[in-house]
Amino acid sequence: MIQAGKQAPSRTIGILGGMGPAATIEFFRRLVAATPAAVDQAHLRILIDNNPHVPDRTEAIFGRGPDPGPALADMARGLAASGADFLTMPCNTGHVFQAAIRDAVSVPFIDMIEETVRVITVRKVGLLATTGTVRAELYRTACDQRDIELITPAEEDQQLVMDMIRRVKAGGPGASVCEHAAAIVGRLADRGAEAVIAGCTEVSLIPGDGMPIEWIDALDCLVEASMQMALKNENEFESKENE
Repeated sequence: MIQAGKQAPSRTIGILGGMGPAATIEFFRRLVAATPAAVDQAHLRILIDNNPHVPDRTEAIFGRGPDPGPALADMARGLAASGADFLTMPCNTGHVFQAAIRDAVSVPFIDMIEETVRVITVRKVGLLATTGTVRAELYRTACDQRDIELITPAEEDQQLVMDMIRRVKAGGPGASVCEHAAAIVGRLADRGAEAVIAGCTEVSLIPGDGMPIEWIDALDCLVEASMQMALKNENEFESKENE
């Protein structure tokens, strides 16, 4: 950990953003807040491509819309060319198309799904995410590899989750959104979930305080992994880059 006020030897973070813009702003805010800096020069250099025109990820997963992969690849190339040493994407559903990002550049890409599941210590975990993320089984695959049982909302609750996400995108998490989220988490707990993953970056904008079970925020996990990568020593970074 660097000392406040000292300039840190660090790497430039590239953010594939705009999915949606409010979540990208929140990721940037949390990165800044996580940096122990007292002067400008002690902060990390962060490049953001806030591109809200990336095709809808869930629509693509269901075959109802264009492939977001080419747009994500273009963003990745632009960030790498601008000096990003590694890439992040504060969009869970977008990780379905991460192969396009990895194929487009030689710099590392942090997998938010893997980083989130890595911190889970319970045996049964619930998930609040887009229907696209649920359908693509991103979290189920990662959980299965660690013998963690993933519990997803019932169909009616999943529709409510999507409505909550749309409402957050349209204006932020109001009181009714927070109430619906807590109710869904309670029903997941009734089915055995010991914790719940906030597995959509719009869901990450909903306060996790007061939830009936542990709230595991994927955006926080991405912040932590990004900070570690930015400040990783040279040998560790080169090893990660060659994976």
